[in-house]
Amino acid sequence: MNIYFCGSIKGGRQHADWYAELIAHMKKYGNVLTEHVGDVNYASGSPQNVYVQDTDWLRQSDIVVADVTVTSMGVGYELAFAEAHGKPCLVLFDNKFADKISYMISGNSYFKCFGYDSHQQAIEIFEKFLQENEGK
Repeated sequence: MNIYFCGSIKGGRQHADWYAELIAHMKKYGNVLTEHVGDVNYASGSPQNVYVQDTDWLRQSDIVVADVTVTSMGVGYELAFAEAHGKPCLVLFDNKFADKISYMISGNSYFKCFGYDSHQQAIEIFEKFLQENEGK
């Protein structure tokens, strides 16, 4: 299974350690195409290269998992791209920041949006989503 993980890079790296933890867990279930999102020292390439690589990975993905706690235009674009290509999408966010989540994401019934109070709870939500989308 190819998993595309979305998390803020240019919008802010304050949750990169959490992304790395979640990515490490997701790797138990498949190939995480965007493992670099959890690298606190990641420096992106040129805008054109990032766009080409990321949209290619999105096309290859079986599921898309996003943490939208930190606002990111790129993550919003990735989710819209995934929706347009019929990819199952799980959207996670820290409940402490629920009032900051874009209504364009939380108001779209295509996305399976869930708040979490702990990292363990987010992992459990991911595992349930994975079970529901196995073989799709």
